[in-house]
Amino acid sequence: QVQLVESGGGLVQAGGSLRLSCAGSGVGFGIDVLEWYRQAPGKQREFVASITNIGRTNYADSVKGRFTISGDNGKNTLYLQMTSLRPEDTAVYYCHLKPVAPWRNEYWGQGTQVTVSS
Repeated sequence: QVQLVESGGGLVQAGGSLRLSCAGSGVGFGIDVLEWYRQAPGKQREFVASITNIGRTNYADSVKGRFTISGDNGKNTLYLQMTSLRPEDTAVYYCHLKPVAPWRNEYWGQGTQVTVSS
């Protein structure tokens, strides 16, 4: 059974930092693209950051320079280091495994809440 379990969310003041983790089980992290998405109340889920199996990263413009995505394939864990947090970063953050081939499955975590107070 494949599971992606996020952790590390919480309440933080504007300007603060948090590090999110996404632990995978039942699936290896060394092949597919790993991504973070977020969904704020009343809004659509939006892309935050991604990392490929060779470490190539991509970020949404809104988080570029503040967030850093990284992965530890040996631990099957994905991270999102978030700094200079803003109230508009408040959302549920989701880990997503995006398959690189059509015969591979995609997976989502259950999400972790990040709340940034002003």
